[in-house]
Amino acid sequence: MTQYKWPDANAPVAEINPHKRILHGDTVIDNYYWMIDYFKKGPDSTKVVDYLKAENKYLDTMMSGSKAFREDLFKELKGRIKEKDESVPVFKNGYFYYSKTEDGKQYYKYCRKKGSMDAKEEVLADVDEMAKGHAYFSVSGFSISPDNKLMAYGVDEVSRRQYTLYIKNLETSAILKDEIPNTEGDAVWAQDNKTIFYTDKNAVTLLSEKIKKHRIGSDPKDDVVVYEEKDKSNYIGVAKSKSGKFIFIYSSATMSDEIRMIEADKPDAPFNVFQPRMKDVKYDIIPLEHKFLIVTNWNAHNFRLMEAPFNNTGKDSWKEIIPNRKDVLLSGVEEFKDYMVLAERKNGLAQLRVMDFNGHEHYIKFDEPTYTASVGANPEFNSNTFRYRYTSMTTPSSTYDYNMSTKQQILKKQQEVIGGYNKTDYITERIYATAKDGTKIPISLVYKKGLKKDGTAPLLLYAYGSYGMSMDAAFSSNALSLLNRGFVYAIAHIRGGQEMGRQWYDDGKMMKKMNTFTDFIDCGQFLIDSQFTSKGHLYAQGGSAGGLLMGAVANLAPNLWNGILAHVPFVDVVNTMLDESIPLTTNEFDEWGNPKNKDAYQYMKSYSPYENVEKKDYPNMLVTTGLHDSQVQYFEPAKWVAKLRATKTDKHLLLLKTDMDFGHGGASGRFDYLKDVALNYAFIFSLEGITK
Repeated sequence: MTQYKWPDANAPVAEINPHKRILHGDTVIDNYYWMIDYFKKGPDSTKVVDYLKAENKYLDTMMSGSKAFREDLFKELKGRIKEKDESVPVFKNGYFYYSKTEDGKQYYKYCRKKGSMDAKEEVLADVDEMAKGHAYFSVSGFSISPDNKLMAYGVDEVSRRQYTLYIKNLETSAILKDEIPNTEGDAVWAQDNKTIFYTDKNAVTLLSEKIKKHRIGSDPKDDVVVYEEKDKSNYIGVAKSKSGKFIFIYSSATMSDEIRMIEADKPDAPFNVFQPRMKDVKYDIIPLEHKFLIVTNWNAHNFRLMEAPFNNTGKDSWKEIIPNRKDVLLSGVEEFKDYMVLAERKNGLAQLRVMDFNGHEHYIKFDEPTYTASVGANPEFNSNTFRYRYTSMTTPSSTYDYNMSTKQQILKKQQEVIGGYNKTDYITERIYATAKDGTKIPISLVYKKGLKKDGTAPLLLYAYGSYGMSMDAAFSSNALSLLNRGFVYAIAHIRGGQEMGRQWYDDGKMMKKMNTFTDFIDCGQFLIDSQFTSKGHLYAQGGSAGGLLMGAVANLAPNLWNGILAHVPFVDVVNTMLDESIPLTTNEFDEWGNPKNKDAYQYMKSYSPYENVEKKDYPNMLVTTGLHDSQVQYFEPAKWVAKLRATKTDKHLLLLKTDMDFGHGGASGRFDYLKDVALNYAFIFSLEGITK
């Protein structure tokens, strides 16, 4: 292995300005609390921006030796993408809708054809043209009126997930004067073709607080509030049923739901509550022709399926169809006129169960040891065709149409990897690590055929482990750049996700959050013990709540990793959860706890990465953030890096990159984000002595 030589440069030193936090009789000195300044004051605050720029300059210096390599990596990653491409058309209300991309263009065009794909194309939105002159540009929530003549859509030009709604006349291409700022970016049409419902956001906390009703042609300032959420721990949103019969207002907390509804052809009617919120009860509703289906965890830990009549929707009228099962999680239902498809999870793998309303059922079969299977776009209620998506770590993303009557399926499209890709050159496995409490933790991994399991291969281990989000095995053309250079890529399905059922989530949140971190460490050690890699070649990667994981494992097991990639990391847990002006804080008390409660405070403080930086050696680390991040504010990773620099005892690399134009999701174009991928890969390649 060639030893890579890093430049000799001095890292920035952040100013120390002690801030005292006293809570529950505990005093904590925070030397870098001042970095919140830009968040509170905006552009008038330059000190923290100057520091972030200094960190960016330091990163540029330290990574200067790999500049040409990064450019080559970017071209390599970009070269696998089919630039001129088209999505699988989706049929709805007489039209086929699809998007298409063109050579060299960062964005896409949203199009439709009437009745047949042989019909004349209508370009509904040319996002490449719309995005000109913008460093960041995101379009969200294309929604067509029932008469197919108007289109609502949202635009975010800052990357704070604050969208302005616009209405376009599809017959004249004119943008109407109805410009509605500060929304979630999507709108729901009533059947009258002139009324939309949308979610209004708090401009400071970015919480979704109100559902408003707008009449096309009226002044948005006069829009009527049809629902206001008083509980700041709830997210709210508005949606229309697939049947087109109902409009729903959703209010969801981590552990409870409440749904209101009206008939879509009665936009001025008051919204009625389907079932009042109940403590620790989640539910979702699916309207069929003559009844509602309800997916709920009411007296059912892994959820069950129930039904209720249209005229009596309270839980006392709910009748069980499919009971709770200890070994199967019911995660959702896709409804059709004569069928329903249940999305389930068993043994950590997704299942799709097709049922008709006469009691006949079957499962769609998947043969690989680890994979992702999920419901695709199915907007038509009266259809026998079910669209689903499938991928694995060796199978590119694939879209299938499945005839629920005949069981025949058609592959509509599979992601094309430009330059050639042969899946038989790679091997995917599913193995199990044993956690310290005896729990078996699944690991999905992929590597190039011929790999020697002698501990010499480098390995990148990824995980998330929060919010009950399942990180299933999926294909990544970017990962080929790792695999083709001898890396193993692995995903640890740790607790805090929901891969193994609802209990998997419960055992990795709140006062059991430490399981998430120790599971990941145990997975890393197992991969070493199994000789997939060794300590000098093991790397960890995670973002957002997965960035919290990175910070925690850096503190708990710093000698296990040769390098850590921490993206937009949530690392200042206690301070963030104490500040209700920060977006997401109040929504997440049921995920992390409320530090105003002494027990929660002490537990959160015991693992919060920022609070637990110590005088010891840490691994090489690359940390990324965005100045306009709405989910994890820039100052969390900035403070963390500053404290690490001032405290750690090693001379390992510690780099912070701040995107000054972007937010939580990074760049908006389909190619620009690859520059960050190239930086991440170049960082760990350099640590491995890989220079080409």
